[in-house]
This record gives sequence, structure tokens and C-alpha cells, in this order.
Amino acid sequence: MPVIHTHVSVPTTQEQRDTLKNLFGQAITAVPGKTENWLMCLFEDNVPMYFAGSDDAPVAYVEVNVFGTSVPKSAWEKLTPQIMDALQNTLDVPADRTYIRYTGTADWGWNGGNF
Repeated sequence: MPVIHTHVSVPTTQEQRDTLKNLFGQAITAVPGKTENWLMCLFEDNVPMYFAGSDDAPVAYVEVNVFGTSVPKSAWEKLTPQIMDALQNTLDVPADRTYIRYTGTADWGWNGGNF
């Protein structure tokens, strides 16, 4: 039950979103027990964003949310460069203009019930 919600200040194409979805699907395996089989990817592009007081270069804000609250810090440390590299290589969003927020959630609903 991981979700990767990507907000970027630049426009994206279907091809770029598909590429990111594939790269994120590979990257999520850095989190123990998580695979692309349950991964949901959300993409919001052309979001007005400022970083360090400037909107003159591409910016990204990514939220990664997973079911479970005991994710080891080492998993996030593996995931960060993979997400940032995917954004840099696919959308030209530099790592130094990207924030990633990680959240583990104890309660998660799906298919009319909760895990």
C-alpha cells in the first residue's frame, strides 16, 4: 500500500509519467515488503511552486506514504536518491530543488475495509 504523490512545477507528458511510474515501481522495493503490485502513483504537474524564494527553475515535492509505521530509516535513505535521480533524468528537476516527505500510516483502507 505505498503511494508516491509527485508535485512538479513543470509540464509532463504521458510518456514521462509512464517512465516515472516504472522507475518508482522499481524504487519502492527499497522499502521492506513493498512492491509495484500495490503502488499507486499520482502526478500533479504545472504546480506553481517556489523554492528558496524563486520559481525560475523546476521544483518537485514528493510524498511517499506506506502502510506500516516501522519502516527503517535505511529504506528511506535508499529511496531518496532513486526518486531524485528519476525526477532529474526524466523531468530535469534538480535534486537540490526537490523535497521528499516520508510517512508511515497505521491505518489504511482498501476495497471496503481496512488493513
